[in-house]
Amino acid sequence: MSRSLKKGPYIYEKLLTKISKLKIGDPTVIKTWARDSQIAPEMIGFTFGVHNGKDFIPVRITEEMVGHRLGEFSPTRKFVRHGGKMQKEIEAKKKESEIAAAQAAKAAPEKK
Repeated sequence: MSRSLKKGPYIYEKLLTKISKLKIGDPTVIKTWARDSQIAPEMIGFTFGVHNGKDFIPVRITEEMVGHRLGEFSPTRKFVRHGGKMQKEIEAKKKESEIAAAQAAKAAPEKK
């Protein structure tokens, strides 16, 4: 559910004070745990280190990000592909066949 328009956007106050002390384009990373804070136009050009529960993921703010939340750009879950051992074997065979096909295609023009 979205936030009420009469309340306005939620922007963490400490982030705005940290931004006011820096110049636009400053390479320093502003560390934050405020994943629920919305991105304001004043934040454009700064880099935030958004905490994902383990590490701080550097996020460079651009114009397209305004209105979104900081946490949207710092995923908390790491995707480990599906399939396990059998899937790895299938992918290895596929890669071998691609290499063989590439070598055959490379050798064919040389014979002509």
